[in-house]
Amino acid sequence: MGPVRAWRDEEEIELGPRQQRAVLAALLLNNGIRLSNDQLIGMVWDDPTPSAVMALRTYVYKIRKTLPELNLKSRDGGYTVRAEIVDDCRGEPLEGLRSAYFDAQRVRLGDSRLKAREDCLERELDVLELQKHVAAFPLRERPRALLMRALYLEGRQGEALDHFHQVRALLIEELGLEPGPELRKVHAQILNGDLTLPRRPEQLVPDLIDFTGRAEEIAQALRTLPGTVGITGMRGSGKTVLATRIGHLVKGRFPDGQIFVRGRDVANELLRAVGVENPVGDKAALWREKARGKRFLVVVDDVQDAATVRDLATPGSAMILTSVRRLHELPGVTWLKIAGLTEREAREFLRKAFGPVRADAEPEQAEVLLERLSRLPHPIRVIGGKLSSRPGWTIEMALLQMERESRLADVIPSDCAAMMAPLIAAEKQLSEPERRMLMCFARQDAEVIDSRKAAEMSGADAGEIELVLESLAGVHLIEPLVLGRYRLPRFVRFCFGLRTAELTS
Repeated sequence: MGPVRAWRDEEEIELGPRQQRAVLAALLLNNGIRLSNDQLIGMVWDDPTPSAVMALRTYVYKIRKTLPELNLKSRDGGYTVRAEIVDDCRGEPLEGLRSAYFDAQRVRLGDSRLKAREDCLERELDVLELQKHVAAFPLRERPRALLMRALYLEGRQGEALDHFHQVRALLIEELGLEPGPELRKVHAQILNGDLTLPRRPEQLVPDLIDFTGRAEEIAQALRTLPGTVGITGMRGSGKTVLATRIGHLVKGRFPDGQIFVRGRDVANELLRAVGVENPVGDKAALWREKARGKRFLVVVDDVQDAATVRDLATPGSAMILTSVRRLHELPGVTWLKIAGLTEREAREFLRKAFGPVRADAEPEQAEVLLERLSRLPHPIRVIGGKLSSRPGWTIEMALLQMERESRLADVIPSDCAAMMAPLIAAEKQLSEPERRMLMCFARQDAEVIDSRKAAEMSGADAGEIELVLESLAGVHLIEPLVLGRYRLPRFVRFCFGLRTAELTS
């Protein structure tokens, strides 16, 4: 945001005369907003002549030809560009451009730069850098308060108090004003000995070194943040792991900290993370107040109810939600639906789980195993760990044991129970009609469920059956194909077939 310049592959692009660069700057400053001819002319020329319209069209034509990447669009007598704007804080903003509009933008951008710089200084609290900033902007009270805080936290209480008296004298002499509330508050906190560093939460759970796949979903999430991202899918599909991976990839963009919440009182946990214990009143409103002007990354795992996260998103911060059910009633959420891994990703994950040599020795059996597990990360991890602990076992042996277990009529073996754990947890959330429906079709090893056939088998009303099937689709235990038809994933068939044998034994 210094001089208006452009580069492509390290080579600078010639952007033409000053007014052409001014047109480009006006479009970029209004990124994504349609500007009419009259608006653009008013921004670039303080006293336009009749020839300004033709000049504008010429400049737009040349900009479009010079920078096709901007995708400069013409619509309804106006123009729009979409671009990512970065201020490298070098030089005067919009250097060389002169009009009332650009003069006002220079002031706005200058204020934004100062605020951004002071936000960074607040996070670092470096005494030397704060002293340089205070020297450059002696009448700004916020950096003065930050310097007092930094001096005190370094054990230099006397210097911090002396600095307050210096700035008080300067403000009275130059402006005839007493220090504002922020300076007075820090002064009082130093006198009372209760000034502490703001809490910076670092709550992200560790990333997994064997994380595999999900490249498309990660790319979409990165494009969306700091907007709100929701991840939905059946239990065991890796929602939490994916949210964690995304969080670690972007945490550097959120310097005020990362908060991980799992539970129903989300607002309360967010407030606890920033040092507010036992909050009262409207917790969501209090959280928004605490998060104002901050950049937090918030991961809320296993959201049960939209009400628990509604009204918690704040400008500049980001939220990543995971939920079995897609919460349609939440506005402004970009939802990513995940299921099994792709065939290539699943093979790669299996090779990581118990070794590439053994996995590659039985490619056909590996494909059968992955298909039986619906290529879901959790059961692949469990079966891979089991095979890794049995060096003499082959994949074929594991498949034979799974066949035997599917015919057992008593207790499910512990290894199998660990593999099934997400679906066992999912079953506990089902209603009795939903549970009976799944077990009925799992017992038949049916790949497709037809709502009319289900109604005939159960003797229930077709409308009621449709509601049951839609509810099961909502938690991803079955997959909708067309109206009235659903696919029952192989792993769900296997697990609920085992549960049927266990419950009827």
